[in-house]
Amino acid sequence: MTNPKKRALGRGLNAILESPETDITSKDISGSYVAGAIANILLNHIEHNPFQPREEFDENALRELADSIMEQGIIQPLTVRKMGYDRYQLISGERRLRASRLAGLTHVPAFIRVANDEQMLEWALIENIQRENLNALEIAMSYNRLLEECDLTPDELSKRVGKNRTTVANYIRLLKLPAEIQAALRDGTLSMGHARSLINVENPDKQLAIARKIARDGLSVRESEKLVKLLDKLPLTPRRLSKTVLTEKYESARESLQIKLNAKVEIKRNTNGKGSLVIPFNSDTDLEKILSSFGS
Repeated sequence: MTNPKKRALGRGLNAILESPETDITSKDISGSYVAGAIANILLNHIEHNPFQPREEFDENALRELADSIMEQGIIQPLTVRKMGYDRYQLISGERRLRASRLAGLTHVPAFIRVANDEQMLEWALIENIQRENLNALEIAMSYNRLLEECDLTPDELSKRVGKNRTTVANYIRLLKLPAEIQAALRDGTLSMGHARSLINVENPDKQLAIARKIARDGLSVRESEKLVKLLDKLPLTPRRLSKTVLTEKYESARESLQIKLNAKVEIKRNTNGKGSLVIPFNSDTDLEKILSSFGS
């Protein structure tokens, strides 16, 4: 028999949360309101959603929303699930809940629903993916949780979120990137476009080296793609294994020179500042190309 809640998901999140088909009225649920009602609920009776995938909220945006709520009220009710006597847990509307507290409200309008933990997680994840300005890493983590914790297949997931399988797969692949690159995605230092260009680089040390240069030089996505095509073909000695002592300034200069010459460049330098600049070549043709780059 087909589960009516699973079938309802195909109609979109609003259809799920506002349809009586998703209610399960029970005489065991006590308190002032029952499932299926739309009511003004005390703010301090509503708990935050433990399945909320978003970790950070823009304080300025919340303040603007709070100002709007003070002027216009809450246009779209929150959605909560009944937990017991006058106890509710948020299903959707985290920003509205936070902004309502900032606005000093004591009550908020809410749809009351009954849902299990798996439905709570699925609804919260899908709502955030569809409605919130999540960063690429948060989207990737949400997709992965839907696959693993809600037991969705890739096809089911792509239908739920309205994205093709390739797009979903590219997001999930971000979770295989080194932690430093994931942190840059989370902080907005790198975009999804930048990360997508790094996904196909197999060597993690190369991924990190390229990502650092992208961030340091403020490269565009197109410039990053060109950089990946160039540097992915060149041998790379992990920086932590190198005996050189290079500052960020010299390391950046080395990488820039390597790109300009389309050749491997080594700067050997000791702690006293002495060293050498080495540009290996394999033939007279290679040497001619290198010299022509210097205008010789």
